[in-house]
Amino acid sequence: MSGPADPGTGRPGAPAGVAGPVTFADAEAALLARGNTRMVFDLDRITGLLELLGDPQRSFPSIHLTGTNGKTSTARMIDALLQAHGLHTGRFTSPHLETVRERVALDGVPLDEERFAAVYAEVAPLAALVDAAGSHALTYFEMTVAMAFAAFADAPVDVAVIEVGLGGAEDATNVLQAPVCVLTPIGLDHTEWLGDRVSDIADAKAGIIHDGATVVTAAQDDEAAEPILRRCAEVGASVAREGGEFGVIGRELAFGGQLLSLQGLGGRYDEVFLPLHGAHQAQNAAVALAAVEVFLGAGSRRALDADVVREGFARVSTPGRLERVRTAPTILLDGAHNPHGMAATVAAIQEEFTFRRLVGLVSVLADKDVPAVLDLLEPILDAVVVTRNSAERAMPAAALAEVAREVFGPERVTVRAAFADAIEAAVALAEESVDSGLAGAGVLVTGSVVTVADARKLLAR
Repeated sequence: MSGPADPGTGRPGAPAGVAGPVTFADAEAALLARGNTRMVFDLDRITGLLELLGDPQRSFPSIHLTGTNGKTSTARMIDALLQAHGLHTGRFTSPHLETVRERVALDGVPLDEERFAAVYAEVAPLAALVDAAGSHALTYFEMTVAMAFAAFADAPVDVAVIEVGLGGAEDATNVLQAPVCVLTPIGLDHTEWLGDRVSDIADAKAGIIHDGATVVTAAQDDEAAEPILRRCAEVGASVAREGGEFGVIGRELAFGGQLLSLQGLGGRYDEVFLPLHGAHQAQNAAVALAAVEVFLGAGSRRALDADVVREGFARVSTPGRLERVRTAPTILLDGAHNPHGMAATVAAIQEEFTFRRLVGLVSVLADKDVPAVLDLLEPILDAVVVTRNSAERAMPAAALAEVAREVFGPERVTVRAAFADAIEAAVALAEESVDSGLAGAGVLVTGSVVTVADARKLLAR
């Protein structure tokens, strides 16, 4: 038996309930049946489902994150710092790279298949009631949000780190009223849903700020800062801003990452090794540190233990963010998918890598600012291979090639319809004309998180 059809997409809802034992494969298939790209912005369904579950999100304090870029990396840093301080954590992020289980993590570890299936079996019968009562079935994202909150309440966790899916005000996670809200850098993305001005997007994202919260925000352009500060004033939230109350004092390149000096709200933290590349990750680290200081009550009168802070940052990992997965030639995976994110990726590569020949493998979603993304890549790539990833909204390879030829010139563009063939072609091109073997040859796989996920699956084989 299926739930009601969603008039926005014509797709049926997920199976209405569960009967008998549920396996992970059952749960995954039922979630996918809801359409993992379907979006309906209305908090009534998730609110109703959580009420039936006993409002599990009220059983733990949370740190709520939104922004255009850097959310997942910052969430993973916050998680690691909280764990280093001895707290049991829950972490919800999206999208995932290899398995939906990545979205729901306890103490940094994704739920195992058995636990994931058990949580689904707990939530599904109640979700069926919500589906039957409304005109829209619960979405894939809403289901995973409810499952995360239920898992965190059952664990139980001391604190949950929750990443917004899209926007803020109408996102399914915006039932938390979190005491600590984090805003990473805001730029243009998802304009079809959030508006085509940075101020509109910032206004939507500032919707996660509720009465009495403390807001930790990365440095923002004036157009983004104004709606954030206005929202803080409206609800009586206090705010800590990068560049004012905290920030990056210094950074040096180090093997496998960078060495940072960070000014936190409670003091200065030197010799902090971060095993990630790029100035944007240093910025994320400063934001994460300030958020944890706020949550743990550090400030002008008390700093966190510097050694514990160093321990937390040293254990951070962010798959799919300038992630090196192969050598000879070097293959880097990066999920940058909008101009703001790609600019940060390009800057990090120029600063921290010395490729003599770098080839890009690019696949993007059709609704992105593709010319701007390719314009940013053009100066650092000797050649580009374009293809199509597995996403429904992916731009066809032929269409992407047309845009790429305008940016790179026809002689630098190779088209491969099959993703596996594109990887092979990119590696071959990287190896061309590189003296003394493969030293200095590199491949950058980028353009979408789905592109990175597809590459990881193929390269793992």
